[in-house]
Amino acid sequence: MFARWLQRQWFEQRRLTPALWFLLPLSALFYLLSRLKRWLTKPQRLPVPVVVVGNITVGGAGKTPLTLWLAQQLRAHGRRPGIVSRGYGGSTVAPRPVASDSLPAEVGDEPLLLARRSGVPVWVGRDRAAAGQALLAAHPEVDVLLCDDGLQHYRLARDVELAVFDGRGAGNGCLLPAGPLRESLARLRKVDAVICNGPEDPRLPGDVRRFAMRLRPADFYRLDQPGQTCQAGQLAGRRLHALAGIGDPGRFFRTLEELGLSFLRHPFADHYAYTANDLAFAADGVLLMTEKDAVKCAPLVPGETWVLPVEAELSPALVELILEKIRGRQVA
Repeated sequence: MFARWLQRQWFEQRRLTPALWFLLPLSALFYLLSRLKRWLTKPQRLPVPVVVVGNITVGGAGKTPLTLWLAQQLRAHGRRPGIVSRGYGGSTVAPRPVASDSLPAEVGDEPLLLARRSGVPVWVGRDRAAAGQALLAAHPEVDVLLCDDGLQHYRLARDVELAVFDGRGAGNGCLLPAGPLRESLARLRKVDAVICNGPEDPRLPGDVRRFAMRLRPADFYRLDQPGQTCQAGQLAGRRLHALAGIGDPGRFFRTLEELGLSFLRHPFADHYAYTANDLAFAADGVLLMTEKDAVKCAPLVPGETWVLPVEAELSPALVELILEKIRGRQVA
């Protein structure tokens, strides 16, 4: 409950509310410690170019769909990408590969989704530089690495940095814990591009390149029979429950509304570890969920469940920018 209240305080207004003033000293301490950690960290450069996809706010903003899009685009341009991730929400510490049948409790929900959807090697590990080394040793054909959610992992040297924002923007603009920022907005002046998944926050620095990203919903597929698909109109008029455990559950709910569906909302925290009891509410109807939630809920759902996949749409100029940046970096 406190976490949900704190999220509302961070994102529902574009200023620091009086309820959070007492956290400002902790934000100052967070700033000093993060700067010290960055100063003491020695980056490790891998033998192939590294593209980091991350954000400076807490929670999801659309990094996973963007990473999938980048992998697809790089492959279309003749590159052989691999993906490394922290594996947030999983128990893995040492580097390990992610297979389509890996357990989300071990490797994390987002890496499992990336492994199932990307068609490229995916490895996880708390140390992303070590995970990258392990991936390259197992897959020497890989000639570019995508690092999912690694903007603040400064131990991994990078050639391209992409920062993602969703429609919530920078919230109240304060650093943790008074606000949602992991780093100040000035950090964006050092990234190669900002990706806006929704309305653009006017406080973003004006001298950084921006690319708009749209998440386009595809047809629903049935969780227990992925080969069975349906369109939104085939679900209309039924008793629907919508579940979302992502950075901004409202984004999923708005998508369903745009598809013309009426439903009961069930928001959960990002990376939430579901139990069967958490899903018992759906026993009297049809459950709708995101792909990220589906990788964790498959053994738990009480009845008919449909999953809504989304595909990122961006300007081809973004991948052209990345290729231009890494073209001069020869594979060792």
